[in-house]
Amino acid sequence: MSKLSQAIAEGDGISFVVEVSDSKSARTAEQQGADALAALVNANAVRVTSQLPFLHLGQMFDAQGSAADAVVIKPDLAMWDEAHAYGLECVVRVSEPEHLEKALRWFDPEVFLLTVPEDADEDPVTVLLELLHDVPAGKLAIAELHDATPDDVAELERSGVDAVLVSPDGLAALVGDDPPDV
Repeated sequence: MSKLSQAIAEGDGISFVVEVSDSKSARTAEQQGADALAALVNANAVRVTSQLPFLHLGQMFDAQGSAADAVVIKPDLAMWDEAHAYGLECVVRVSEPEHLEKALRWFDPEVFLLTVPEDADEDPVTVLLELLHDVPAGKLAIAELHDATPDDVAELERSGVDAVLVSPDGLAALVGDDPPDV
């Protein structure tokens, strides 16, 4: 189990993976209670600032160069093999049930990043919960919901989501002092 998977699987309640863009936002997210960090840009600055588990959202080579713990990939066997060659945990991004089925058939990942397709007309939480329904027991599910509300997080947690990928802006309100009632 990698550092990212371990951080998400351990502890009580839902975990928060915060997408940051620089060392300042990484420091703030860590102070507000983030369980892990994610970045697309300035990955080296984020890694130097924090020792929290780090999920790279960009290119594989950049992830390896920034000492990321994990990298987001699409359901692609070549990407899976490349990430493992670099010693990175794979977090497979899925936005359609077919992507999830393909990933399970090809390489059986431990962690999924559930995302809402850009053209989705439905409520984002509803779309994420429909995807979650197809994630097998024992796998970790991260819901990508940058503008999550406390009610969204509570509903995702009640439904079995392990972590939420959020923007740093509202993290303090989501973490709060008391865990949500589930």
